[in-house]
Amino acid sequence: MINDLLRRLSNAHGVTSGEGNIRDVIRQELEGYVDEIREDVMGNLIATRRGGDFSVMIAAHMDEIGLMAQYIDEKGFIRVAPLGGWFGPVLYSQRVILHGKKGMIRGVIGAKPPHRMNEEERKKEIKVEDLYIDVGASSAEEVGDLGIEIGTPITLDREYAELANNRVTGKALDNRVGVAMLIRALQQVESPHTIYGVFTVQEELGLKGAKVSAYSLNPDCAIATDVTIPGDHPGIEKKDASVEMGKGPVIVLVSASGRGLVADPRMTAWLRETAERNGIPYQLEVGTGGNTDATIIHLERGGIPSIPLSVATRYIHSPAEVVDVGDIEAGVRLLVEALKGRPAL
Repeated sequence: MINDLLRRLSNAHGVTSGEGNIRDVIRQELEGYVDEIREDVMGNLIATRRGGDFSVMIAAHMDEIGLMAQYIDEKGFIRVAPLGGWFGPVLYSQRVILHGKKGMIRGVIGAKPPHRMNEEERKKEIKVEDLYIDVGASSAEEVGDLGIEIGTPITLDREYAELANNRVTGKALDNRVGVAMLIRALQQVESPHTIYGVFTVQEELGLKGAKVSAYSLNPDCAIATDVTIPGDHPGIEKKDASVEMGKGPVIVLVSASGRGLVADPRMTAWLRETAERNGIPYQLEVGTGGNTDATIIHLERGGIPSIPLSVATRYIHSPAEVVDVGDIEAGVRLLVEALKGRPAL
């Protein structure tokens, strides 16, 4: 079941530039399903199913946003730098895991109790650079003895859980959702083409892994499996985010108001026609927000026709992201059916 796979992926850890733990989980899932799996110099995991001369790259970034130890004071409190796009209040009072040289160490992002805040402090903006982690140590030396040093990567301490109506919540669903889609597609696909399943690194810090792997592989076309923002909950209007959870995967026509990607129309037609022919629900999006790996892939070499295939996910870049499992399953089916054919390039 994809729910069980997503649980393993969400509970695994792989902060940007430290994706080792999640990389191991992906390797285990794909063993026996692909002809080759290798890690490139950048750390991208490239799973290949060999076929004909026409090649399709499917990219899913495996990194999650996190933190990195930046300074350890004399009392053992750890100041941090963000790795990815955090909103300070989301991190306030969260539990975290520090991935030190001696293993995982739990800590807490400290917060002044409201009982001791004055009115000015209550109104003050919470910035990531003002936060600190308490691991229970009383000195910098004790922190060092735990195997924690400047540069230690840090992830959230949050477990995957099921909600009502086939919906689930967990950390790092951006983009373990896309990773799950790609794994299941590689396990099920029967295609005459060569398929490169690329689990990319450092997407959250500038799409870096996708750039390197796309240049190296030089595929004929590419799909990026990722998440996108729905407008189906309080605080956001449908006019600003028109897609909804539970209504199928999202074919993204434009990302970042065109500053990122305008999807190749031939790729759009390929996915739409596949969905309609097979009765797979789907949604269209013209996005004003962030980018996906497709944004950088389509600019490599002489240009690579590319498109994002995303899943509507609530509360992204938080410890409690929410997704509808049915949307992921429909996305897998769309990929598998599409790869039986090819775009009219």
